[in-house]
Parts: sequence; C-alpha cells; structure tokens
Amino acid sequence: MRARILILAALTALLGGCMTMAPDYERPAAPVEAAWPEGAAAQGATLTQGSTAAADLDWREFLQDSDTRTLVQIGLANNRDLRVAALNIQKAQAQYRIQRADRLPTLNAEAGSAQQRFPADLSSSGRATTSRQYSVGLGVSAFELDLFGRVKSLSDEALEKYLATEEARKSAHISLVAEIAGDYAALVAERERLRLNRETVENRRQTYDLTRKLFDFGAATELDLRQAETGLESARVQASASVSRVALAENALRLALGQPLPSTLPPAANLDQVAEPRDIPAGLPSDLIARRPDILAAEHELKAANADIGAARANFFPRISLTGSFGTASHQLNGLFDSGSQAWLFAPSLVLPLFDTGRNIATLEVSKVNRDIAVAQYEKSIQTAFREVADALSQRATLDERLLSQKKVVEAAQASLNLSEMRFRGGVDSFLPVLDAQRTLYLAQQDLVDLRLARMTNLLTLYKTLGGGWTPEPEPGTATPSAPQAAR
Repeated sequence: MRARILILAALTALLGGCMTMAPDYERPAAPVEAAWPEGAAAQGATLTQGSTAAADLDWREFLQDSDTRTLVQIGLANNRDLRVAALNIQKAQAQYRIQRADRLPTLNAEAGSAQQRFPADLSSSGRATTSRQYSVGLGVSAFELDLFGRVKSLSDEALEKYLATEEARKSAHISLVAEIAGDYAALVAERERLRLNRETVENRRQTYDLTRKLFDFGAATELDLRQAETGLESARVQASASVSRVALAENALRLALGQPLPSTLPPAANLDQVAEPRDIPAGLPSDLIARRPDILAAEHELKAANADIGAARANFFPRISLTGSFGTASHQLNGLFDSGSQAWLFAPSLVLPLFDTGRNIATLEVSKVNRDIAVAQYEKSIQTAFREVADALSQRATLDERLLSQKKVVEAAQASLNLSEMRFRGGVDSFLPVLDAQRTLYLAQQDLVDLRLARMTNLLTLYKTLGGGWTPEPEPGTATPSAPQAAR
C-alpha cells in the first residue's frame, strides 16, 4: 500500500513536470532588409534554377582543387580549435543529461546498521543497555514534485544551450574549411610573389651589368649607373621581405592544419594552378537567418534565456519534495528478512517562500534582462551576417572586371619596359624611363597576384558567410557526440 503511494507521487511529479511557466517564445523580427542591396553589388545574389545554395553545398563539392581538399581533410582531423568545439558539445550534452535527470526520482539501494548504548540512569530497566538496528531497502531522497515547471524549465534551458553549442561547432567547422583554403591560397600567392621578386632581381641585375658596360665605354652617365644600382638593390630588399612573408604564410597554414605541412603536397607555383571554388548564389536574407549556424546558435541562447524566466517564476510558488523508503529492518542481522520485518518511510515536505528580502524578485529581473540581452545579441548576429554577405557580394560584382583590366595593365607595362630599354640602349633616352617602367611593371604584376587572391578569398568568404555546407564527420581522438533523444 505504501509503495503505491510512492508510485502515485512519482506519477504526480511527471504530470506536473509537463507544464512550464516560461513565456511563449516568439522569434524577434529580423532587423535587416528583406533583400540584398540593389544594383551591381547584388548581381548573382538570387538562386536560379539548378543552382545550389551554400548551406546545401558540401565543402568537398565547393572546393574544386584537389590539393586544397586534401589539406582541409587534414585540418578537420587535427585542428585543435575544432577538437575543442567537439568536446564542448560532449560537455554540454552531459550537462543536459544531468539537468534532465532531476525530472525523475533517483532510486537508491540502502543498507545500514546503528548501535547505541544507554546508561543506567536513562534506561527504563535501571541497567545500562545497548540497542542495535539493521536495515535494508530502497529509498528516494528529496525528490521535487515539479508542479510549477521549475525543473522542466532548467532542463529546457540546458537543452537549448546544448543545441547552441552544436551550432557553434558547425560554424567552427565551416570557418575552418574557409580558413585552410584561404591560407593555402595565400601561401601560393606569396610563393608567386617571391618568384616574381627573384625574376625582378635577375632582370635588374642584367640591366645593371649592361649599364655598367655602357658607363665604362662612356655611353651612359654615372647617374644612369646609380639609378640602375638603386633599382637592383630595391628589388633585392623586396625579395628578402618576400622570403619572410612566405614563412609567415606557411606558419599560418601549419597552425590551421594542426600538424606540419605534408611533404608530399608542395604548394602550386602560382594561383593559376589552383582551381577556384564554385561560384554560389547568395539567396535571400531569410535563408541566411534560417540556416547560418552562428545565427541559429544565438537563437538557441535566446530560447535558453526564455526558459530561465520560467524557472525564476516558479521560485515564487511552493516547492514540494518527497523522501521515502521501503525495505526491512530488525534489531538482529539474521532477522532482516523474517516475517513482519517490513519497514517504510514517507516524508513529504513543503517549502513556501514568505520573506527572502527580494531575492526571488531580483532573480526574475535578472532572467528578464538576460533574455533582453540575448534578443539584442540575436539581432546583432543577423545584422553582422547581413553586412558580411553584402560586403562579399559588393566585392564579387567588380572583381572580374578588375582582373581583366589588370591583366591588360601588366601587358602594357611589359611593352612599355621593352620600348624603354630599346631607347636607352640606342642612346635616345636616359635610364630614368627604364627605371620607371621597371617599377610600373613590378607593381602591376604584384597587383595582379593580389586581385587573383582577392577573388579566391571572396568566394571562400561568401561560402562561409552564407553558412556553408556542413556534414558531420568524426575527428580522430574525439567521439562523435549524438544528440539527446529529446533534442531530435
């Protein structure tokens, strides 16, 4: 009979735990326009028939260069930041299970013994006595009947924080893909600049040697010789600085990979040898809000803050907890399981807040302020995402045209240098036009490398800012966390 009472109490707790005093959640209105900025900056922003949205495009399909894909695969398996993000998911999942366990009674097996001696003056018989008691049973300690949803609200809060952590891991995954691809492209670009600098040093050395011979024969002035020497030494300075930049680019890629660069995969000689990622449409801002991981993470944080209000409200109402046990007890160990030795305990308790110097009111105010902060952070994440995509689209709209024009600039600068050298050798001009032409060609070549890198970086940035494509894949050294049943 008493066991039935305990079972009934547990059922009451489960039914009470189905309610919550958290306010109904409503997604805040997006504080951005419904479409990307109009004009040239928005060209190619909308999805067309047959095109694939960034969020549906796996990184293996997006990256078309095989070497880049190999490096990304290495980084996903070894990058420590991504490993920490995966471990944070496991931690949040465990914290959710801990909080969710409070919604069900904890059943403990209990066994104990107690011995007590009474002196003669306290004994009814007038003689010193010793009492002994042995017990074995099952017990429930201080289980809260969640009649007002306090425990459920805390469980919902922990669940939303777990889901936010999971979205944060997706965001880290996508960012790492773009980072490794960008670092590899930057390394190739630096190596290409180093090659151009060394070629420039060699060309200017040949020019200096020619000018020196002309000066020895009286066909060139000392000013021409010093200008040629200045050009040569300036090129050597640039080449030395380029060596340092290559080392820095290698270090950045090494850190992103989480291991040394593979010796079997030397970087391409120039960016023309690196296949560009796929061009992707931006879609609409509403797609971005619904699918970008960091925005989804901010929304889960908002839902967690909303659930915390429910727990704060429940603090104003009575809190009922149950303690009970059922088993057998005897004053002798061998009599524990004799007939008639059954023992039980049922001890409910009620706590009604009367005066707490405003603690519960302040706790509720803190919860509401935290919810308002979460709303502002959610809206800011949307605005930041909108700006990042709009910036990437603005750059994409002009990069192709700038690349085409820059290639023509390089061709014209090379032709100008050839003509200047011919006029100098023919004694028509001094060396100054040659020096100016060399500088113009050098800067034009460097700008062309910069623009090629900028276009590749722009495609990677657009993929990342649109939420990219994410598919779960286990990393060595970490177990792939599975979502709790309640989260699915």
